[in-house]
Amino acid sequence: MSTQSQTDRIIIFDTTLRDGEQSPGATLNVDEKLTIARQLARLGVDVIEAGFPYSSPGDFEAVQKIAQTVGTETGPIICGLARATRQDIQTAAEALKPAARSRIHTFIATSDIHLEYKLRKTRKEVLAIAEEMVAYAKTFMDDIEFSPEDAGRSDPEFLYEMLERAIAAGATTVNIPDTVGYLTPAEFGALIRGIKDNVPNIDQAVISVHGHNDLGLAVANFLEAVKNGA
Repeated sequence: MSTQSQTDRIIIFDTTLRDGEQSPGATLNVDEKLTIARQLARLGVDVIEAGFPYSSPGDFEAVQKIAQTVGTETGPIICGLARATRQDIQTAAEALKPAARSRIHTFIATSDIHLEYKLRKTRKEVLAIAEEMVAYAKTFMDDIEFSPEDAGRSDPEFLYEMLERAIAAGATTVNIPDTVGYLTPAEFGALIRGIKDNVPNIDQAVISVHGHNDLGLAVANFLEAVKNGA
């Protein structure tokens, strides 16, 4: 879900076909994904995250077909997920070509635990990668979303710097994910408020939020996020 401060309009970003498919037993074939995408368009969803094109040939095909059939001028924006790498971003851009309106959603982790054990990179290295890859994605299309993975467990000051640089590099939406379903509503609200108050160029991007319902608090978290400026 994301919000647009200029109009106070809630924008619905649906990730059923990407993150939803990660649920146990929820594997979908291309035709099933296309059926769901058509229904999401009928429901008036603003953005459909159709998949992760680099992850498999099947996901590439699904994103491409959804872009061809659902991504019309009057239909939703079709989005493809990409890690902050050139190969991922190139593949997403290729899959999204048929869509009238498309978006690349690129991400990299920002929490210290992810940096140390998953990425094995320093904060300085991750900042440089994010900046470079957002700018690279921008060479393919104007609509770019950036996510600092595990934002809820990231050092706030580092998170603010990351978001500022991503926006300066061309991100038009910044998504704040509670990747491990860790935050309470008060914490999520404070996180969004901190971003609003401490990222100098935040008014140049839409603030989006992404949650998980591990604690049964996802909806409450989103309501607090909206109250605090998302």
